[in-house]
Amino acid sequence: MKNVFAVCCILFVAYGGQAQNSTPFTNPVMWADVPDMSITRKGSDFYLISTTMHLMPGAPVMKSKDLVHWEIASYVFDKLTDTPNYDLKGGTVYGRGQWASSIRYHNGKYYVLFSPNDKPYKAYIYSTTDPSSDKWQLVARTQHFHDASLFFDDDGRVYVFSGTGSLRELKSDLTDVKPGGLNTHVFERDADETGLLEGSQVIKHNGKYYLLMISWPKNKPRREVCYRADNIAGPYEKKVILQDNFAGFPYCGQGAIIDDENGNWYGLIFQDRNAVGRVPLLMPVRWVDGWPMLGDENGKVPLNWATPLKPYDTGKRIVESDDFSGDKLKINWQWNHNPVDEAWSLKERKGYLRLKTSRVVENLFAAPNTITQRMEGPKCSGIVALDISKMKDGDMAGFCAFNGDAGVLSVIAEGKSKYLAMTSSSVSLDPSTKAITGVKVEEKARIKLTQKVVYLRVDGDFNLHKDLATFYYSLDNKKWIPIGTEFKMIFDYRRFFMGSKFAIFNYATKSLGGYVDVDFFDYKKGVKQ
Repeated sequence: MKNVFAVCCILFVAYGGQAQNSTPFTNPVMWADVPDMSITRKGSDFYLISTTMHLMPGAPVMKSKDLVHWEIASYVFDKLTDTPNYDLKGGTVYGRGQWASSIRYHNGKYYVLFSPNDKPYKAYIYSTTDPSSDKWQLVARTQHFHDASLFFDDDGRVYVFSGTGSLRELKSDLTDVKPGGLNTHVFERDADETGLLEGSQVIKHNGKYYLLMISWPKNKPRREVCYRADNIAGPYEKKVILQDNFAGFPYCGQGAIIDDENGNWYGLIFQDRNAVGRVPLLMPVRWVDGWPMLGDENGKVPLNWATPLKPYDTGKRIVESDDFSGDKLKINWQWNHNPVDEAWSLKERKGYLRLKTSRVVENLFAAPNTITQRMEGPKCSGIVALDISKMKDGDMAGFCAFNGDAGVLSVIAEGKSKYLAMTSSSVSLDPSTKAITGVKVEEKARIKLTQKVVYLRVDGDFNLHKDLATFYYSLDNKKWIPIGTEFKMIFDYRRFFMGSKFAIFNYATKSLGGYVDVDFFDYKKGVKQ
């Protein structure tokens, strides 16, 4: 700790005394799946929005006062209903749904813009006066904007940067694109670039326009680049502002920069960390010759840094335990696709989450009402207690490390008997429709259960070159018995495009009428021994 303290003090001096204290933190600032970050500020309150695609409610908005301690403030919407696929009917929206969003504060209101990467290919724009109130109102549906950045200029005009250099003007009320408004392409991709330059985030600083994007040069690592211009329509010049394979993981890129009330600037850029997902790194911004250079004086992401603002910790976290004693679910939970509201309850048995079967399906990936929270690095552990006494023949309930490849603990009701199995399950999806084309299940272990309550535990290890889930069960929540094998978790952008999640599920394969009661979800960073 003395060494960390010394490093933080050195960094405090090196960055011009931005930090108001010497309380250290270690990057990543959240070792969990928080990709596609956009950030805005009102006074001392910072609001960050991220991507959760097929999970509902969606478009999570997080709040912080010190850029280190973050809590979930709200979700922009409860459900998306553009197609039946959001209800897991006729297909899925795995890896689609709400994609990279933009959040902006302007004239007393907060605005969010996002475009689902799915039919009907139209953007959503929402607004609220308080991001912590859960009262986001739909403003408009407009044309589709890929990885868009909403921008309010000083003269009152409103724009959207999107795709690879696309710039489009909106009406002042944001209800549609402006007829006859600015519609241009502000730069052309360099010859050494591959694919899209995406993840647009734009700011205006000292009269200049800055467009930040991720770049994928040929035969080189990805990087964060900045395009700069004196006029919003260009011409733009380009500079690489970050290229770093921090902590041995792949190179980082895509995110946003923000200032504080004193005019100091900071960057939040995500890094792919394999199975856990895409994690945010907090770093200083050094303005050098009018360019926002990310990282320390050597252009590197700091591993340890002093909290840049006065620490403000409410004790709330983006992943939390839940004893289900409240009148509503904790804000940390998200359903896999739209939930069937009548098939879950916190009231039918006080202090329990009841999950009722609502549809006969063939597998976990087609099952409604699977409820999830993020897994976190470097290590984490989740325990659920299930009352399985009301399961019916053919029902499957349990706990898993959920992704396109999932490590699963399943309670299986067969006739009058129940069994606990540890399996690996891998889903195949049609690349165009995202319909489930097959599921490969490999059973690694099975035991018979003879009591009505069982405790299931999943541990995750997301250290470098690990990405391992291990599985345990208990009959008394004291003695833990390993079951099955280690499971190698992966991140696959072609299917789920998300980090691994803890997931609790219950579904029917034969007939309806069964249910399970979840007594608690107990979460800890670090794994019990």
